[in-house]
Amino acid sequence: MIVRAWSARATPEGAVSYRRHFQNQVMPALKTISGQRGALLLSRVDDADTELVVLTFWESMDAVRTFAGTEATTAVVAPEAGRVLKDFDREVRMFEVVLDARA
Repeated sequence: MIVRAWSARATPEGAVSYRRHFQNQVMPALKTISGQRGALLLSRVDDADTELVVLTFWESMDAVRTFAGTEATTAVVAPEAGRVLKDFDREVRMFEVVLDARA
């Protein structure tokens, strides 16, 4: 399994808007991709901003490329998402899961 990690910063209001976008747009789209194995949206208040981290889980690099295209490390950020974020990663980090201890 592959984990694709991406992060962003937002105002508290922007974080709420991004959560809505993620729930209503991103999650339904991800569910249509063969080999997509779920996602997490993490949030942490840091001073006046909110840090957001998205982890998506993939069966293979082929599944990742179905979502991200041939440049799999390029972030996929819809324009409406970019408008509510103060800053975001242009590149993602990918990790191979070598041990999964989730119950």
